[in-house]
Amino acid sequence: MAAEFILVFVVLPVLFAFVKVPGGPIPILLVLTVVVAFYFRRARDLDRRDLWRPEALRPELPRILRLWGLAAVLAVAAVWAFDREHLFDLPRHNPGLWALIVVAYPVVSVYPQELVFRAFLLHRYRRLLRGERTAAAASAVSFALAHLLFGNPVAVVLTLFGGWLFARRYQRTRSLFTVCVEHAAYGLLIFTVGLGRYFYHGTNFAAA
Repeated sequence: MAAEFILVFVVLPVLFAFVKVPGGPIPILLVLTVVVAFYFRRARDLDRRDLWRPEALRPELPRILRLWGLAAVLAVAAVWAFDREHLFDLPRHNPGLWALIVVAYPVVSVYPQELVFRAFLLHRYRRLLRGERTAAAASAVSFALAHLLFGNPVAVVLTLFGGWLFARRYQRTRSLFTVCVEHAAYGLLIFTVGLGRYFYHGTNFAAA
């Protein structure tokens, strides 16, 4: 089990960062999503309500919005202070792509990532990663490693913090829907304020 975890969530992401794969990360992510979906269909000890459970969002929403609001203020301030020419550059200069990301990103990128890095990882390796904080840390680190392919520390650092936040939210709510809403909110914030180029891979917009 440990060897499997290291191979899937450490070795492969690091290898992918140094090997150019045609089509970028999205096709690989979608293939992993299909594999994980088949795994969950056969997993008898999984409460499948965890993969959706939308009713958990409402009580979490005030906390999510407060933290997101703070992040939005800090993100805008950081881009304005250190990289002002790129502030809101995507909606200003390429509104069509920005609109496509708003619509497609939560479905094509966010849900598959959360299925793999939260629902699957935290269920499959729960006996290996004893303790919720240990499991959340493993989820966060593996999530950050998957973003090495963008070749910059900004993507890795932001996804490390994001991975921890999303893992802890999932552990608390047992609602992948809630985590996806939060993940999508941060990702769209990144693409809107001018940080999207750190998460962009060729013609494929990436999963922040």
